[in-house]
Amino acid sequence: MTLNSMTGYARLEGEITPASDTGSDGTAAGATPWRWSWEIRSVNAKGLDIRMRLPNGRDHLEAPVRKAIGEVLARGSVSVSLSISRESVASRMVVNEPLLEQILDLQNTLEGRGVVYPAPPRLDALLGVRGLFEMEAAEPSTEDSAAAEEAAMAGLKGLLDELVGMRHGEGQAMGRVLVEHLETLDQLRQAAKARADAQPMALRTKIEEQLATLLEASPPVSEDRLAQELALLATKADVREELDRLGAHIDSCRDLLGGGGPVGRKLDFLCQELNRESNTICSKSADMELTRIGLDLKSTVERFREQVQNVE
Repeated sequence: MTLNSMTGYARLEGEITPASDTGSDGTAAGATPWRWSWEIRSVNAKGLDIRMRLPNGRDHLEAPVRKAIGEVLARGSVSVSLSISRESVASRMVVNEPLLEQILDLQNTLEGRGVVYPAPPRLDALLGVRGLFEMEAAEPSTEDSAAAEEAAMAGLKGLLDELVGMRHGEGQAMGRVLVEHLETLDQLRQAAKARADAQPMALRTKIEEQLATLLEASPPVSEDRLAQELALLATKADVREELDRLGAHIDSCRDLLGGGGPVGRKLDFLCQELNRESNTICSKSADMELTRIGLDLKSTVERFREQVQNVE
């Protein structure tokens, strides 16, 4: 059985040291690596709905990511996110030249008025001026950024393999539960068939009671009308066709579970047919025991349908 669930989760991360960070001897001692991290989760959905969150400036990755996901998943609401970062990047001090010029001009003006004694501005005083000095992170090269992006995209396959593995494992467990439900349905169908074979006796008693009422009617009912009523009553109580169709639907479900592939939609359709036949058996039943079996059929079909909602 190769059944797959639509529920799964996976996370994968890694790092890469760009070639520009390596020393002359080819080593990466003291280099600052780029780190990337993927996270993906999926739940049940009618189709394949992909939502993703990518780092700023990397929107061009959306198309290849969607394509990769579409190649391995057929259904599910999928949320995927990517982060690419670089910590402890070397930075440099930047001087706000226009602000420094204004400070020096003010110093000269005050000296000319004799407000302050002529003296060069002290560095410690200048460091206390807000906005005069700023630490600016070194911009990574385009080549380094592309190398980190390439490494992250290479890791996407491993992420999807992990997600597919989890969905497959859950699908296998779910498949065993579905098979058990089908066995229960088949047993109930057999019990209903045996009870339906004994239903003519109960139907005969009911017909005799209705016949007595019709014969006592005034004016009396004609024999033709009586024959029509009896034939209609017998037809309404016959559940053999419903039981035969129920058996055919159960066999179809078994075939789908054994065939593998994305079968969730087909199983969901068959759930509707199983429920339809169970309802008809209950409505046609002229026997309390057959009605009870019909209700058990409906309950089992509902449990089967709940599991099917998560089948890919």
